Amino acid sequence: MKNRIVLWGAAGLLLAGLVLAGGYAYFQTFSPDRGKYPVRGIDVSHHQRQIDWRRVAADDVAFAVIKATEGGDHVDDAFAANLRAARAAGLAVGAYHFFTFCRPGADQARNFISVVPRDQPLLPPVVDIEFGGNCPQRPTPEQLSAELSAFLGPVEAAFGKTAILYVTDEAAQAYAGQIAGRPRWLRSLALRPGHNDWIYWQYHNRGRVDGISGDVDLNVLQGGPATLAALFAAAPEATASD
Repeated sequence: MKNRIVLWGAAGLLLAGLVLAGGYAYFQTFSPDRGKYPVRGIDVSHHQRQIDWRRVAADDVAFAVIKATEGGDHVDDAFAANLRAARAAGLAVGAYHFFTFCRPGADQARNFISVVPRDQPLLPPVVDIEFGGNCPQRPTPEQLSAELSAFLGPVEAAFGKTAILYVTDEAAQAYAGQIAGRPRWLRSLALRPGHNDWIYWQYHNRGRVDGISGDVDLNVLQGGPATLAALFAAAPEATASD
């Protein structure tokens, strides 16, 4: 009886190990149906270090959303170089801002507008709203609504495009009523989103792309090349950089 219990325990451990290994392999190799989502992109910051953008562009990457700013005064030190090199490699490029809870939205808007150039086409500006890495104090839904509006108003006027909101599940649950009304960038790792109300889908946070040493976020666009071209087209109403 004792030996049988040991055998059953060993078999259970083996089965669990196989399930974990299978799940890991699935996650690592997961990619959405490219027939349905033919346009792939990445989002990056200084964490990706030196990037060979020509190799990236040759590895089935059509667009890149690059971290520009955070809060009221922080600038990602790789932004300018990444934006310039990615554009030169032929990618559709855009910029994102990490929205902090401990700085007024107006201050954050000024930071983003002062850093991101407006003299060439860009994808719509992106606002990243999440709890991880943010200030410990969390605003009430009403406070977030006011500060987010103070950010979005000047930014959308400056760039002439409606901003896209990247919101993690936890933040979305807390502020669902305050983040409606803007296009969404969904994060759903290795699982297809349950609805189609999104512009970008981040499906992997540990992907691999030629030209980047290490992990990178992988995304697909809702739509094909024509959709990407429309998002990237110059906005005539955008104001020029100072």
